[in-house]
Amino acid sequence: MQLFAIDAENTITTFAAAAQIPEGQERFSSEEELFAASTTWPADRLVAIWNSFAGVAGFGADLKPLKKFTDRAVACKRIWNAVQKMNAGAATPAADTTAAAAAPAKAPKAKAAKKTAKSAPKATKPAKAAKVPKAAKSATPAAPRENSKKATVIEMMKRKGGATLNEIAEETGWARHTIRGFVSIAGSKLGLTIESSKNAAGERTYHVAK
Repeated sequence: MQLFAIDAENTITTFAAAAQIPEGQERFSSEEELFAASTTWPADRLVAIWNSFAGVAGFGADLKPLKKFTDRAVACKRIWNAVQKMNAGAATPAADTTAAAAAPAKAPKAKAAKKTAKSAPKATKPAKAAKVPKAAKSATPAAPRENSKKATVIEMMKRKGGATLNEIAEETGWARHTIRGFVSIAGSKLGLTIESSKNAAGERTYHVAK
């Protein structure tokens, strides 16, 4: 069962176990649990949650930011359907490719020689050599391009003490919701364990755990 948690800044993160969810974050594992948690939230928070990932590269790339939802139930349903894609797509293509490559090619059957009463039987035609399947694509996620903003953010989060939301914004010029969206999918896409916390000054800090 996939677990989700949302912090005070509306960042949604997936976790493998409940014990990994930081204290103070609200958790949910179904549309019903998300709706129950949202009953204490103002309506505009649901819009803010949606807009934190809508249009951001990754699972929200095809989604459009909104100004409002019809009602709370519709908002929870759309948010729930969207976050199901957070960890999807990373393993499936590689698995399909591996399965296809592992399937042995079938050699065509040799045609049986025709026998005639007046002449010796013709030699059997040799079977065509089976084509060697192409090597499966690596399942290892591709690292961000060197010197790109994504690579810069990851290096900042690997520093001792990590990097604050404001530091990342100043370095990259990204909007806050873009940073939160990147961090939320970087763990699953790049195989990183990213910890989110607040420093002594109350600033949101991200750190890549070794």
